[in-house]
Order: sequence, then C-alpha cells, then structure tokens
Amino acid sequence: MASPPVVEVRRSARRRRMVSARREGDTVIVFIPGWMSEREEHDWVAEMVRRLERSERKRRSPGRRGDDALFRRAAELSTRYLEGRARPVSVRWVAPMRTRWASCTPDDGTIRVSERLRDVPGWVVDYVLVHELAHLLSAAHDETFWAWVHHYPKAERAIGYLEGLSAAAALGMIGVDGDGAEDGDVDARGAVDAGGAVDSGAADEPDALAAG
Repeated sequence: MASPPVVEVRRSARRRRMVSARREGDTVIVFIPGWMSEREEHDWVAEMVRRLERSERKRRSPGRRGDDALFRRAAELSTRYLEGRARPVSVRWVAPMRTRWASCTPDDGTIRVSERLRDVPGWVVDYVLVHELAHLLSAAHDETFWAWVHHYPKAERAIGYLEGLSAAAALGMIGVDGDGAEDGDVDARGAVDAGGAVDSGAADEPDALAAG
C-alpha cells in the first residue's frame, strides 16, 4: 500500500474562496483561505489530495506499465512527430540516473528512461521520448536535433516541468540528457472555489479538478 503524500498547507488572507493544490517534488501543496477553520482545512486538504491523485492517475503515460508499453509509445510518437524515421532497437525503464532523465545511444539504437519519470504526466514522458528519439536522427544537440524535437507541441512546457521537478527535488538535473536547454514555462495548477466553482490555470492538464 502506497504511503500517504507529504502535505504542506499554505493559508492566505488574500484568498476569499479559492482552494487549489499542486505537487512540488514529493510534496502536495494545498492553498486555502486564511479564514478556514481547522476542520474545514482538514476536509479540504483530504479532498484536494484525493482529486490531485485521481487526476495524476488519469494523466500518466501509457508507457508506465513496462518496457514493452514504453517501446510501443515511442514508436507511436516517432510516427506522429518524426515521420516514422526514428526506429529504436529498444526503449526501457532504468534505475534513476544521477544527472539525467533519459539517455540514448545512437550507435545501437537504445533508449533508457529514468524510473523517476514513471508517475509524471504522460505529456512529459512523451517529450522525453521524442527528445531521445530525435537523437537517432541527429546525435548532437544541434539545430537539426532541436528542429525535430520541437515537432512535439508541448516541448517547451515539458522542459519547464522537468526543470521545476528537478529544482523541487534538489536533483540538479539540466535538460533531459545534459542538453542544457533554455528555461521553459509550465503552470499545471487547478484551482477549486470553496463554494464549488472552478478556476483552472491550465485547463488541459490541471493538477486538481473540481467537483460539479
């Protein structure tokens, strides 16, 4: 049975009705209005953690189920974004790497993805796969390589997500495989009105969803 998440509650006198939550590394941050009672805080924290975890389960990569599933997902992404030209020999999950999220060896067509990424949103894993697949078309981080990578529409957003994840967990990762990419921008927060309304900062990939 999975252990309960670490939760940090942040109260704000400026918040009147909105309750929101997001994950930072291994911690769930729940933002609530300053006027809430301890009982209301307890109830809302439990509710927001439940919603966040449910949302994350829905958004995880289909490749998280194992190496075969990850290989199939890579093939799908190659067809969709790289004209089917990137044909890896193997794509597999590996133990966490010290300085990289993933790596590719163009000479033998192998791609390795860190286990740290199994539970991140699927669109982030997709970016990492496209990034490594692009190395089969251009080994260096040159203009040709980045042109292929940016066929993936959420590339910049995923770069920002990974940089934020690395910073929150104090991992010191740079880029995906040491590429030192420029900062991206990611805001995947969902906000819930304590009265029942919804305010999603990023409606397509919110961290938490409101009840009706």
